[in-house]
Amino acid sequence: MSGMPTLLVLRHAKAAPGGGTPDIERSLTERGRRDAEAAGEWLRGRGLTPDLVLCSTAARTRETLERLAVPAPVRYESQIYANDADALLTLVRETDDVRTLLLVGHNPSVHQLVHDLTGAAPNAYPTCALAVIEWAGGWTDAWPGAGTLAAFHTP
Repeated sequence: MSGMPTLLVLRHAKAAPGGGTPDIERSLTERGRRDAEAAGEWLRGRGLTPDLVLCSTAARTRETLERLAVPAPVRYESQIYANDADALLTLVRETDDVRTLLLVGHNPSVHQLVHDLTGAAPNAYPTCALAVIEWAGGWTDAWPGAGTLAAFHTP
């Protein structure tokens, strides 16, 4: 792998309230679908194409990813749904042989991950917010404070 690794951290788009539906099965609202499509356009407009996607097993993250329309292999990871920032950092650090990694997950863990890696996370991390983080070295160098918040997109 050459060049700086780039980590794209996306919170799923706006989902419908539970209303009796199990949390993991909640789907996107119309606004959520539009926001996810717009986030995909934003990525393409900046030439940010992931080489690999790590996605939560929840319906709303899967649907967000589908609407992004990024042509990349996907690994569905139940520990992303568990919503623990330390587990996310471990997944990132165990990544190999990709230059750009997209992680699609949930708050508060995605916000905490961005904060931990960059020390510069925005105060809020709304649905479909997308952080672009870069650092020198490889994926195993993804330690707290090692990254730079290169861009932040919100719907």
